[in-house]
Amino acid sequence: MIGRRRFIATASRAGAFAVAPALLRQDSSRPAVPYGVASGDVIPHRAMVWSCTDRPSRMQVEWATTESFRDVGRLLGSLALPQNGFTARAELIDLPPSQRIFYRITFEDLDDSRIVSLPAVGSFLSSPGFRAAPGPPRDLSFAWSADTVGQGWGINTDWGGMRIYDAMLRARPDFFVHCGDTIYADGPLAPEVKLPDGTLWKNVVTPAKSKVAETLEEFRGNHLYNLLDDNVRRFNAEVPQLVLWDDHEVRNNWYPQQTLHDDPRYSVKSVATLSARARQAFLEHTPIRIVKGTPVPEIYRRVPYGPLLEVFALDLRTYRGPNSPNRQAFSGAASALAGGRQIEWLELTLLASRATWKVIASDLPIGLIVRDGETNFEAFANGDGRPLGREHEVARLLRFIKRRKIRNVVWVTADVHYAAAHRYDPDRAQFKDFTAFHEFVAGPLHAATGPPAQLDNTFGPQVLFNSVPPTLTSYPGPAAGLQFFGMVRIDRSTGVMTVSLHNLAGDKVYSTDLEPQRPV
Repeated sequence: MIGRRRFIATASRAGAFAVAPALLRQDSSRPAVPYGVASGDVIPHRAMVWSCTDRPSRMQVEWATTESFRDVGRLLGSLALPQNGFTARAELIDLPPSQRIFYRITFEDLDDSRIVSLPAVGSFLSSPGFRAAPGPPRDLSFAWSADTVGQGWGINTDWGGMRIYDAMLRARPDFFVHCGDTIYADGPLAPEVKLPDGTLWKNVVTPAKSKVAETLEEFRGNHLYNLLDDNVRRFNAEVPQLVLWDDHEVRNNWYPQQTLHDDPRYSVKSVATLSARARQAFLEHTPIRIVKGTPVPEIYRRVPYGPLLEVFALDLRTYRGPNSPNRQAFSGAASALAGGRQIEWLELTLLASRATWKVIASDLPIGLIVRDGETNFEAFANGDGRPLGREHEVARLLRFIKRRKIRNVVWVTADVHYAAAHRYDPDRAQFKDFTAFHEFVAGPLHAATGPPAQLDNTFGPQVLFNSVPPTLTSYPGPAAGLQFFGMVRIDRSTGVMTVSLHNLAGDKVYSTDLEPQRPV
């Protein structure tokens, strides 16, 4: 690995990034950066940065530990080409711990390297790493939520756009975990929606949001739609992300084996074809770690964040079997949700982790029943009783955690369009071979709010908090104010994890403190 000072000196001697000031002209002859910048997958000493332009060009990145860009480091990013939707990324390496990293991105014309875009600027907080950083100890924090532009609720500039992203930015998390439904590729937008009080919600509408997404360009357009929002772009420019996917990146409740004979909106009937296009667009438009020269990454991954925290992001879409009544007596391809390979990976990485807190970020909850039609199920839960179907995967994992004495495991999740806090207790459960743990649910970010889901007693969940009344039967949109995100803060001196849930205004609606269990 090249050292930072040597890297800077080499780049400076090369002189490859000098730009003639006369060519920084404000006209359409140079690349544009209309969708801002983003960072993500921050790990010790490394982070990804991302942006998008409007024509074939090459990304250039400069970074520094000061906003004035003194002692600047420079590197080339990837090529922005039609085959990747004109997106590009670069991995910053050799980052100092626990510092705000400032970066600026420009795009260089491929035909004339003197013609470059105006710079787009962002920043993020680097990982604390595993060695003490200079200065006083710093607490850790992250936010999480899900569900963006769902159920026909798009960007309403008269209402202030996607306002919850501004509320999360004001909470100043170190990073953000998006638990899926980053887009609603199956959710076209109408120009206007009539609200219960008779007023009109006015959506910004683009061609890609005027029909269900089927082509690669339409999936790309769904991702770019969210980046039209000022709040989202500001948030992306300051808060690094760890992004999962769920069903609406493709279609509601999809599974790879599905064929859409009963949905006339789709001319492409193969979900395998649709999901391949959707996956490509997802990987192109999120700051997930894709290192040049390496194979396409798995969406499930671990993000070590120093001695206090490690996050394990799941993918409960790619490896699942068909949605079914979910009552299989044994694990197998038909009952897979995470799949055996991913569960084994999670067991081994949890066992290897030396972080105080191990946070499993899941796109689906454990004990809430999520149905797919009248007889089939979408998530793990299938109704009360002993583990059956997809619940076998949960039982296997929980048994492993208990028997290998893995402490301080917490789940954060979303999908059900309200916020909640659950405690899973073996004394209340049908399956008892596990250690009690908490699961926290957040969302939606900018979508319809749902009524409380039914609990399954297999793993003994107890509701500690629910953000919506049990009498809610409608599905109100963002204007009703029932939008939620979660925050986790870990006290560096005590190791106490404080989990809180927040509403659209950023106000705290629930909070609890979790004491870490220490090795005996």
